[in-house]
Amino acid sequence: MNNVDNPIIIDQNYCPDNENCPGQASGVKISDVIYQDIHGTSATEVGVKLDCSSKNPCTGISLEDVKLVYKNQPAEASCTNADGSASGFVLPNSCLKT
Repeated sequence: MNNVDNPIIIDQNYCPDNENCPGQASGVKISDVIYQDIHGTSATEVGVKLDCSSKNPCTGISLEDVKLVYKNQPAEASCTNADGSASGFVLPNSCLKT
């Protein structure tokens, strides 16, 4: 990846223009997703965004051998209601709950 917006993202709270959906919880359960061998640069400071529903949290998310940088520094990771694991070299540091 080269200068990619949101290289790794799950956003169950997406609400275009914040109309007709604020506070609405996702009815979709996301589980057992593997992000493997992802390397490159992020155009956004947050390179890993896992924003999962409070009603249906993400489970079994796996980061394996991930290296994302932003302006020659490690990108940031942001996790909300996301459980899983990290293995191998993972940058930015994983924010997943285990």
